[in-house]
Amino acid sequence: MITLFPSFLLKTRRLPVWILWLIPFLTSGADTVPDKYRKVEYRIPMRDGVLLYTAVYIPRDASPDKRYPILMQRTCFGAAPYGPDQYKKSIGPSPRMQAEGYLFVYQDVRGRWASEGNWTNMTPVLSEQERQKNPKAIDESTDTYDTIEWLLRHVGHHNGRVGLWGISYAGFYAMAGSINAHPALKAISPQAPIADFFREDIHHNGAFTQLTLLAYPVFDDRRSGPTTKPWFLPHMIDTGNSTEFDWHKRLGALSNAGKYLAGNTFWQQTIAHPDYDSFWQRRSVLSQLHAVQPAVLIVGGWFDAEDLYGPLSMYKTLATHRQRFRPMLWMGPFGHRGWAEETGHTLHNDLYFGDSLATAFQEKIEAPFFYHYLKGAGDGKTGLPAVTLFDTGTKTWRTLTDWPAPAAKKRLFLDHSGALNPAQNGSQYREFTSDPADPVPYAAASLTSEPDFSALFGYMSADQRFVSSRKDVLTYQTDVLPESMTVGGEITVRLNVSTTGTDADWVLKVIDVYPDDEPNHPYMPDKSVNLAGYRQLVRGEVIRGRYRNSFEKPEPFTPGEETVVTLQLPDVLHTFRKGHRLMIQVQSSWFPLIDRNPQTFVPNMYKAVDSDFRAARHRVYSNSYIDFPLLP
Repeated sequence: MITLFPSFLLKTRRLPVWILWLIPFLTSGADTVPDKYRKVEYRIPMRDGVLLYTAVYIPRDASPDKRYPILMQRTCFGAAPYGPDQYKKSIGPSPRMQAEGYLFVYQDVRGRWASEGNWTNMTPVLSEQERQKNPKAIDESTDTYDTIEWLLRHVGHHNGRVGLWGISYAGFYAMAGSINAHPALKAISPQAPIADFFREDIHHNGAFTQLTLLAYPVFDDRRSGPTTKPWFLPHMIDTGNSTEFDWHKRLGALSNAGKYLAGNTFWQQTIAHPDYDSFWQRRSVLSQLHAVQPAVLIVGGWFDAEDLYGPLSMYKTLATHRQRFRPMLWMGPFGHRGWAEETGHTLHNDLYFGDSLATAFQEKIEAPFFYHYLKGAGDGKTGLPAVTLFDTGTKTWRTLTDWPAPAAKKRLFLDHSGALNPAQNGSQYREFTSDPADPVPYAAASLTSEPDFSALFGYMSADQRFVSSRKDVLTYQTDVLPESMTVGGEITVRLNVSTTGTDADWVLKVIDVYPDDEPNHPYMPDKSVNLAGYRQLVRGEVIRGRYRNSFEKPEPFTPGEETVVTLQLPDVLHTFRKGHRLMIQVQSSWFPLIDRNPQTFVPNMYKAVDSDFRAARHRVYSNSYIDFPLLP
């Protein structure tokens, strides 16, 4: 039997990807789960009296002589199916861990689904002063602590050790739960975790991720008390039969979204805080990771369109502090949560990376990590590599002692001839007209697909030939590479630009150009695509020009004045192989992944009106350059 929630999902045509992935986990369980586990539901009291719905799956052979550790996931997406006789199809992070046996715990965070309380997006972490002033003050850390304390006292046959894991938003809850952690919390694995809402998911360097508009109803406040039904259903946006690109284009300025989201609390908060003020700063978990005690395994995907900043920034932040256990980092060739479900042939977009890579992670990294800290010695001597990363160019794994690894720097200038040169050649420029009425699409699929985020799954490795003929995309490339070149770490960009407008976005894409004789692999998902001459997006990023000097204090451009714009592209590990070319594309729109910049400076981008949008002429000068970190 399928519960109400997945039935609704199956009948609904357009939903954000982070909701659709729930379907396999919300159906009633196969015989293996109820045969080996019994399910108990609790309402666990927090220190302020709020009760949180919690489902516990207990191994049927648990006894005083056979004790199991607790492994918990806290989520805002629902711990369904609800009811003591309704079982998940699978439990735990992987089939292996389900078979090994844990006390698996699923909890609805406060204000969501069957739990009481008020919902807060990315709950700010309490300061020490706030904790001391009010012993009943709460955040995700206190809720995690109180839950663990209650479970240890009321659920039998545990061994006294607790772990946390979760993907995406649940990854944030895992990381937040490790702050001021309960002593019994021994290990956590934040996977594709959100770290800072101003730098991922709904923002990229100050630019709004317009594709997330359709998700706002899901992340709005619940209008009544605890429920097991999808309260956001009446508020979902109906996009009709439009293509993704056309629907967002017809919407016009973001201020027009109010007709869909007028009563949406999170949308009103977004509008009220266009800059990186204290509202967003308090919702960044990074500043609170200075004294994390549990062992940490951070997991991410190189092609994760939603949460790439989170895992990388969390690892780097933890690695700068003296933790009890050194953090571990694993990054694979996956989009959002791809490592959690085995697909056999591991593909992303048109590209094939190997077989059974998800199972290899689960068997060789994830399960041994939790076994060591929750069932084994727990002394940190796991025998596992500190850093395990997939090279998306050679399609091989690489283990390192730290990340970023020591690297040489290779600087390439954006020459006015269209070449990428190791030295600056004069002070000339290339220019293009950016017209908000005709924005550059972010993915070819957005021009044909419905607004259901289907293109979002693949764009981060997608072929860029579809924009090559556009006059508002500047292309630069090297000659054919005589030797392979491995880029590992953050890519730093320094653009010297000018514009006839007073604001502008700057998008830079790093592309691997395949040779003309590149053969197709055996598992091509689209037989009409050829890898010969393929232009694989390796990494792309945008910065809203008004934030070039500060995310807190936006500044207009002075028309015609040469101005420096710098940005960091998220980390990569990619080898540009011998015989390939390295290409750079520069543009000023990336729609509808990113909202259109009106190119007229307005105090609040969310309040811009259609008449504010104007075409502008942009120049990119030949003293612009990119620094690539090269690994041996």
